[in-house]
Amino acid sequence: MMWAAMTRSFEILYSFIEYYANRTAGAPGNKSPAGSAAGSTSAAGDPKGGAAAGAQGGPGGAQNKQLQNVKGDHPSMAFLQSRSISLVDMYIDNSEPSENVGQIHFSLEYDFQNTTLILRILTAKELPAKDMSGTSDPYVRVTLLPDKKHRLETKIKRRTLNPRWNETFYFEGFPIQKLQSRVLHLHVFDYDRFSRDDSIGEVFLPLCQVDLSEKPSFWKALKPPAKDKCGELLTSLCYHPSQSILTLTLLKAKNLKAKDINGKSDPYVKVWLQFGDKRIEKRKTPIFKVTLNPVFNETFSFNVPWEKIRECSLDVMVMDFDNIGRNELIGRILLAGKNGSGATETKHWQDMITKPRQTIVQWHRLKPE
Repeated sequence: MMWAAMTRSFEILYSFIEYYANRTAGAPGNKSPAGSAAGSTSAAGDPKGGAAAGAQGGPGGAQNKQLQNVKGDHPSMAFLQSRSISLVDMYIDNSEPSENVGQIHFSLEYDFQNTTLILRILTAKELPAKDMSGTSDPYVRVTLLPDKKHRLETKIKRRTLNPRWNETFYFEGFPIQKLQSRVLHLHVFDYDRFSRDDSIGEVFLPLCQVDLSEKPSFWKALKPPAKDKCGELLTSLCYHPSQSILTLTLLKAKNLKAKDINGKSDPYVKVWLQFGDKRIEKRKTPIFKVTLNPVFNETFSFNVPWEKIRECSLDVMVMDFDNIGRNELIGRILLAGKNGSGATETKHWQDMITKPRQTIVQWHRLKPE
């Protein structure tokens, strides 16, 4: 009887040890430093400047075995992989680009000892001409989504449609498991000294699709960024000349552009009352979490004398709130009697003036800029 009790005790102890070992091995990134692009460093140093550094040594046989273990059949890892795929599903797109905007050549490597992802941006070819000279001044902006705050950039290559960068970027503090839920975003721009840089094309690569043990190299076709698909905003305008009160009501929005990796956004609306180019007064709605179809039902009133109603305008910006990075513009409209952001916006303002004390309701298509 004593022997049976001892045997049972050993069985319980063994089961406990086996459970704890499996639990520790299966916890993704357990007790590992939290990697983020804040720990990323570029061989280029400052954005758009500096020289490329040499590559670090690649992983050995033991490290390849480590990666194979990560890709094993452990239940915890199966859960992690399925979760990662669901997060990046919106970026998995095997369709052909709608137009040819060139290709980009880059490679990936993983330093197991230092838990560092190594990205080399090599070359691009057949980029479209964005300048009067028939060439472009291309550079690449690098982001590891969903982190939008920390962006790295290559040097600018002047007057070429086939640039050669050969630059190396290091994303430090990223355990292999954590990379499963990251998306590499490469966005090629044409630099312009006097105006906003032109977008040439972009590539999204979910890292859960990549076998880093093979140090893969890619030629990827660039896809032109989606334009004019920012969503719509339903607003109403009303003006009381005797009280000098201009009232804007933000009712709701629909089909907003997704800005987050979960396929949603956290929208709010920011409104500026302007006289000419001078901003006078700002208002904001609350933030609506995880939705592309928010119902705002917010009313803002501004004091505008009758003699100035034709000189003023309302700059209405739908924004995506971000806890970590900078809030992003989803789309905007300019409501004005002259030079509104479109014919619909100008007509809405004019209808408000010609029909005083009446509430004029109108849908507007949001513009990307």
